Amino acid sequence: MSDLSPLQTVRAFSDAMEKMRFDEGLRYAAEDIEYINSPETHATGHAGIREVLEPFFAPIEENEFILKRQIESGNQVVLERLDRHRVGTEWFELPVTGVYEVQNGKIVYWREYFDFNTIVSEMARIFGAAA
Repeated sequence: MSDLSPLQTVRAFSDAMEKMRFDEGLRYAAEDIEYINSPETHATGHAGIREVLEPFFAPIEENEFILKRQIESGNQVVLERLDRHRVGTEWFELPVTGVYEVQNGKIVYWREYFDFNTIVSEMARIFGAAA
């Protein structure tokens, strides 16, 4: 994996996570990766990432991460995405910006920026529609 550029590393990681292939995606992450999903959610390491993401993705049947912009500067990468998530027959969209730092071919830092209220309102819409 060290043959990949930082951007290629992050894109491979993101592609695997989009498909909810956590084992595959985490191969691109350092064992001690720092992950910040929101101001209140900090995780360290592969197990920490799983603790945050697996419950979120549990009701999701399909994802589509639409890349809007990508920036690579040295070992730092920024991806602006529109994350689309399907729960049952309903889709919801979440604009997300991810900031990554890659060292020695592995992601060591990952922070996501998004509007948490979008998740809350979309989940209420979906699960309210299913009730």
